[in-house]
Amino acid sequence: MKKPKTATPRTRGGSTLQDVAALAGVSPMTASRALRGFDSVAPELAERVRAAAEQLQYVPDPAARALASARSRSVVVLVPSLANTVFIDLLEAVHEVLAPAGYQVLIGNTHYARDEEEKLLRNYLAHRPSGMLITGFERNEAARRLIEASHVPCVYLMELTDAPGVHCVGLSQVAAGEAVTRHLLGGGRGRVGFVAAQLDARTMQRAEGYRRAMQAAGCYDPALELLSPARSSVKLGGQLFTDYLRRHPDVEALFFCNDDLAQGALLEALRTGVKVPEQLRVAGFNDLEGSECTVPRLTTVRTPRAEIGRRAAAMLLRMMRGEAVPVASVDVGFELVCRESA
Repeated sequence: MKKPKTATPRTRGGSTLQDVAALAGVSPMTASRALRGFDSVAPELAERVRAAAEQLQYVPDPAARALASARSRSVVVLVPSLANTVFIDLLEAVHEVLAPAGYQVLIGNTHYARDEEEKLLRNYLAHRPSGMLITGFERNEAARRLIEASHVPCVYLMELTDAPGVHCVGLSQVAAGEAVTRHLLGGGRGRVGFVAAQLDARTMQRAEGYRRAMQAAGCYDPALELLSPARSSVKLGGQLFTDYLRRHPDVEALFFCNDDLAQGALLEALRTGVKVPEQLRVAGFNDLEGSECTVPRLTTVRTPRAEIGRRAAAMLLRMMRGEAVPVASVDVGFELVCRESA
């Protein structure tokens, strides 16, 4: 078996496909096919090529014939789901800002998978985008290095940080989780449970907010949490509701990490005769479509995802034009919407 060669430092410019091929010990054609995900490349060779590309921080450039500094009139937007209306609302707002400015929006769906996000970044950066809008801060090290090495203006969505040099527009998921938990604790109820699915970074931040509020009230019990890695849905919400009550029949309130789960729980409560809010208070998160039409109407946290999209796109426009950005971290806040369910 041919062994990979030792990488040599480059004094000018970035790494080339030939560099990656040499380091992996394969031909440039094989390296190209491996990086584009062709099934014809043996898995062992593909892994060697990916490792070499990561080591060299290589970004494919099909426009290498043009000036290296050339940029397209496109903006990459990476979201974790196209099935969740939270991100559809955000994408619509982004498009409303960028399209009139002459930019094409390239949408990538990461499916909450770090490897998928890395692959999308490699593919989209090859097209020399003018800017990027990326959801959250949790990703693998290879993806993080790709973003940094690209020097493409980037704004992060949905979450906040005070890290220097990082631009973001979002809200404190932890604070929002605390707010809804404190509301459910009202009236002397201490048995408040937390039910979550998907378990992405923002879900776990809401869980942290729940824990802080419960600990502050002196009634935190890890057994009151039910966490499922399955994709969040109305159907799953009903199943988790039934499972939870079987384990904890004395629970007084339930905080669901997303409205679709809470909607499913309310439907199951109607079917099984559990009275909400008399027996059990229920709250959700995100104020999705239909939450004000459930029986009873759902108490939830309204997140301004369209505003996040608009303000992030406007921030990115300033960055792409070389203009100063007055505030790098923009907190759009949230609203606790109290309805009949809690």
